[in-house]
Amino acid sequence: MRYVRLGTLPPKRHLQFRQPDGTLYAEQVFGTRGFSGPSSILYHIHLPTQVAAFERLTDIRPRTLPEEPLRHRHLKTQTLPARGNAVSGRVPLFFNEDVSLFYAHTAETMPFLFKNADGDELLYVHQGSGRLESMFGTLPYQAGDYLIIPRGTIYRLVEDTTGMRLFVVEARSAIEVPRRYRNEYGQLLEHAPYCERDIRVPEILETHDEPGRYEVRILARGVLNAYYYDFHPFDVVGWDGYVYPWVFSIHNFQPITGLVHQPPPAHQTFEGRNFVVCSFVPRKLDYHPQAVPIPYNHSNVESDEMIFYANDQFGSRRGIEEGSITLHPSGLPHGPQPGAVEASLGKTETAELAVMVDTFRPLHVTPQALDIEDQRYSLSWQPAT
Repeated sequence: MRYVRLGTLPPKRHLQFRQPDGTLYAEQVFGTRGFSGPSSILYHIHLPTQVAAFERLTDIRPRTLPEEPLRHRHLKTQTLPARGNAVSGRVPLFFNEDVSLFYAHTAETMPFLFKNADGDELLYVHQGSGRLESMFGTLPYQAGDYLIIPRGTIYRLVEDTTGMRLFVVEARSAIEVPRRYRNEYGQLLEHAPYCERDIRVPEILETHDEPGRYEVRILARGVLNAYYYDFHPFDVVGWDGYVYPWVFSIHNFQPITGLVHQPPPAHQTFEGRNFVVCSFVPRKLDYHPQAVPIPYNHSNVESDEMIFYANDQFGSRRGIEEGSITLHPSGLPHGPQPGAVEASLGKTETAELAVMVDTFRPLHVTPQALDIEDQRYSLSWQPAT
């Protein structure tokens, strides 16, 4: 990511920086990978360590199903009722040692602030709009946006209207722009499917200094805790560095097309430890006069493939609706269902919109996923009758 600065800063790091009343601002180094990775420096009116009270709330680590036969799965998230907010309303669906995948359909806006101390978050906004407020400033968001929120960021989502729908990736590692898209200076290369102009960073820093009682819910080691402060945690007067929330719209992804069908790496958008995120967007299809413009049968011999369908235009799948999620686990081949290949021939474009997460360790399935599963999907490659 590029260097960003907002607000008021001293001329050099770690110098005395005083408030109008003569007291020192509290400097905070917000770093990753110890002191060797990317970092930002923030200047607070109050000590960020000055907690008034705290309590343990609940263990929210997802549970797994008992062992079942290996099979393909199809979940229907549209059947999930609205409940909770963008944090408490997250329904766990799949997880492994590297990543947890959720869906949320909110019934209320967040009444508290939140910090994920276990890892980075990617929030894909399926439906809704609002603003992401954080210690780094404010970012508006709308449907189709990916919100990337670094580990340890205090934030909240303020929805324009309730009923927002989110697909959520919680990663135990950083979520980053793929290394193959960047040069040695970190600049996005010409062949990358998006560029720096497509990335939105905080541009407005709203400094709060009002007294009160402010709750920050902190997720750490799989347990949710509540920390209470006598001042607003968004009391930052200035910051600079390379760590901050940012937004990228799936509609700004520039699809890579070819003479014949392009494999999933052409759609890669982000990467983390042992997983990748890909974006399937409306695009022209293959140019060869005899091209088969949908995916061929393939085996994920070393990865699980999960796809969230943001619309119902995915040509190689039967029975898929907006909000569907499919899981194709390692060990099983998958591909177009009967009739899909013939139906695709001669088509020149697709209107599909989907987010794919490929994990390089197997995903566990939660009991909540079973509640919204289409049990017929694993047999849907049988000839249509």
